[in-house]
Amino acid sequence: MSVTPQLDDLDRRIVNALQRGLPLTPRPYADAARPLGIDEATLLGRLQSLLRRGVLTRFGPLYQIERAGGRFVLCACHAPAERLEAVIGAINAHPEVAHHYARTHYLNLWFVLAVGHAADVAPALHRIAADAGVEILPFPKEREFFVNLYLPA
Repeated sequence: MSVTPQLDDLDRRIVNALQRGLPLTPRPYADAARPLGIDEATLLGRLQSLLRRGVLTRFGPLYQIERAGGRFVLCACHAPAERLEAVIGAINAHPEVAHHYARTHYLNLWFVLAVGHAADVAPALHRIAADAGVEILPFPKEREFFVNLYLPA
């Protein structure tokens, strides 16, 4: 049985506000905290608590990394059921892996690779494939769509 983590009013306001983005300033957390009526340390502490409690699994701004010379690549692999957890662990052990998700298809494990330089894609995929013991199929981005997903807490 899973327990849904409880959010207080400040947690909800933080989650709702930060889904809209962080300011691109020298002190983004301080600047994001101000409209919430809190300081930077409180905001960072609350974010750490949300991550630690599993309310958030990852947190950070999304940038168009290609403008800075990097790449995001959607990748897929077939992870045999008996090795699924081991493959997930091996893939997630790489800092270049932004997130993963499972699918009910032969290509049952998908993840996003995020690298700071386009030339890092092939070496990173080679390391991940070797560590996970599976073939990785990259699906480079051809076109980008802006969805503006917002999930109020």
